[in-house]
Amino acid sequence: MSLAAKDRLIIALDVDNLNRARELVSALRDLAGMFKVGLQLFTALGPNIVREIVAGGGRVFLDLKFHDIPNTVAGAAAEATRLGVSLFNVHAAGGAEMMRRAADATAEVAIREGIQRPRVLGVTALTSTNEHVLSDTGVTGTVEDSVIRLARLAEASTLDGVIASPREVRLIRAAVKQSEFLVVTPGVRPAGASLFDQKRVMTPAEAVQAGADYLVIGRPIIEASHPRQAAQLLIDDMENARAADLIQK
Repeated sequence: MSLAAKDRLIIALDVDNLNRARELVSALRDLAGMFKVGLQLFTALGPNIVREIVAGGGRVFLDLKFHDIPNTVAGAAAEATRLGVSLFNVHAAGGAEMMRRAADATAEVAIREGIQRPRVLGVTALTSTNEHVLSDTGVTGTVEDSVIRLARLAEASTLDGVIASPREVRLIRAAVKQSEFLVVTPGVRPAGASLFDQKRVMTPAEAVQAGADYLVIGRPIIEASHPRQAAQLLIDDMENARAADLIQK
């Protein structure tokens, strides 16, 4: 996928109040391809924050990780489509029928109501997951095995792509058949930054070189003393990676 570095950046609005969310959107609008509205902000403010960002010309990744019976997830997918988001996700572990119903509901609403169809992504393994976490939930094998299995299932279920850590991007690219299959990666940190609760991470340059389409980055930007400067440094890192790739080719 050919995108400018700044268009690959999804800034996570992991905050709990409207004023702070508005400040960040206003300050970073021209440096972000999208803003992520996740569980914290959506629970605090509801769908109106999504509508406000979209009405202001911003693009939204709705990161609510739907995981329920197929009918319920299909209904949620329809409402996400009506909100005007660009991306939203479901847990791939919910199974093939759940994912297909979500994709079908999204397409049907978009066509029937004449609105843009968001792309639907399957969550493979959270970036806080390791083999111990998988074992606790009764899943055998490595994290990589689980991610590949779920990515193939998401592709077969007609989803547009997956959420995965940058460490699995190359494996996913080798495992799926669709060239336009999106890989969106959280777990991206500048060199030397705190990992917080994430375990499988890379720098922005490494993630881009691995083949990630979009990078979701929150705390290194929104908790920085100068968020615009922090965002620009991350964009510069991505641009340097792309320039290096072009030189090598």
